[in-house]
Amino acid sequence: MDKSNYHTTLKAMYDAGVNSAYYHGWASGALGNPPLEEQRVTDGYTAGYEHGKEGNTEGYKDWLDN
Repeated sequence: MDKSNYHTTLKAMYDAGVNSAYYHGWASGALGNPPLEEQRVTDGYTAGYEHGKEGNTEGYKDWLDN
């Protein structure tokens, strides 16, 4: 994923009020970071991490907190 798309997607998620665990998971997955330890993982983080790895920039809409 290119740098511009990465930052644009994170800003869109933040502005929309996405679940914070999803947000952090998506960023980690998009950057190719290793996932969190098992005891710290939530459903939101896991979904975000998988979407980030896939380059899915629309999946966050299911994780809005508002």
